[in-house]
Amino acid sequence: MGFFSRLFQPRPDGQPVADDWTSLPDSQASELVVMGDEAAKLLAEFDIDTAIASHERWVPWLSQVLQGARDEQLRPEIIRDDSCSELGQWLHGNGRIALGHFPAYDMLLRRHRYFHQQAAMMVLHAEAGESQLAEQAFKGCQHASRQVVLLLKELKRGLGGRSARSRTPASPVGSR
Repeated sequence: MGFFSRLFQPRPDGQPVADDWTSLPDSQASELVVMGDEAAKLLAEFDIDTAIASHERWVPWLSQVLQGARDEQLRPEIIRDDSCSELGQWLHGNGRIALGHFPAYDMLLRRHRYFHQQAAMMVLHAEAGESQLAEQAFKGCQHASRQVVLLLKELKRGLGGRSARSRTPASPVGSR
């Protein structure tokens, strides 16, 4: 059983998971499996493949800024808000309702928030001409992005590998 699979085990008492990630669920934990109507409802309102593709567009976009490109959509005060993207909007809304009782939901939310914090710092440092600090923040973005994608793929696997509708937003930053 994989590392992420064990993290998608809900607490038996339904209480939120502690912020302390020093211990993992017991070795008898099963992977996240959402069945029947619950899975269909989740997939009808959220397309995991689109979320992954949209999130993966951030890193090349940020890389261009790191290399000196200027993009007016990439304003640090907007980027820092992890609900500025389509994924963030879902995580803070219907995603919390659907998956908030799973320990990995909190991990996904925190990794997504960290990604946005690092992206905002990277843009600030790049705009200030602090290339070394910008590069360091960019590496944090890359790492957090990989973790977000892995958690989304694990969620998809737990839903039976299905995906819903196909939408492709024009840019990583969602509606504001």
